[in-house]
Amino acid sequence: MPEGGAAQETERGAEWPVELRASELAAVVACGYSIAVAESLTGGLVLASIVSVPGASAVLRGGVVAYDTELKHRVLGVDAALMAEFGPVDPRVAEQMARGARRIGTTAAGEAQIGVSTTGVAGPTPDPQTGTAVGTVFIGISSVRGDRSIAVHAHGDRAQIREWSVRAAIRAVLDEARILGEHARS
Repeated sequence: MPEGGAAQETERGAEWPVELRASELAAVVACGYSIAVAESLTGGLVLASIVSVPGASAVLRGGVVAYDTELKHRVLGVDAALMAEFGPVDPRVAEQMARGARRIGTTAAGEAQIGVSTTGVAGPTPDPQTGTAVGTVFIGISSVRGDRSIAVHAHGDRAQIREWSVRAAIRAVLDEARILGEHARS
């Protein structure tokens, strides 16, 4: 993933996992990284996907569904001026949501080590605030490496776009855990 908050363009393709498998979550558990989630267009599906796997409690701190723009600001700390100017479907909004998830995931053990977020337009019509096209999705990822976003251009109906966004978010968490693990070993 690019450093410094740049969005990485990704078209939906065969390299993305079809579903979250127990072995994939086991890799995150083995790294020992705690995870917190902030969701908008996926409405809790990322959390539900992780929770469906035995052993999730070892890494999942929790999360929030912030569908409303004001809630993104009040709960997650997303810059209200940023959303007023660019709307809620923006790579910087995704990054700030992920950072907010890490903060919300703070326990006595410390801040969540990986924050992931989803924001986008599932359709069937473009975003009413900005006209952003259906299928435009940003996944935010936050860790000690910084805050970044991934742009995913999904195709299909509302359910397919949301499902694809979940897969992209889970892949981002797995990739970040792998990179953090490699840096810890070096």
